Amino acid sequence: MGDEKSLAHTRWNCKYHIVFAPKYRRQAFYGEKRRAVGSILRKLCEWKNVR
Repeated sequence: MGDEKSLAHTRWNCKYHIVFAPKYRRQAFYGEKRRAVGSILRKLCEWKNVR
């Protein structure tokens, strides 16, 4: 329970699960766009200390 956050009257432990769901069944991100999105998400995870 060491990763819980707290304020005066609250306590929380947030966990995130991100799912990309395209409207149609086809590859939504491909090529350069896929690499760019992956890079941005990796940087965001490092910034937020996500494992």
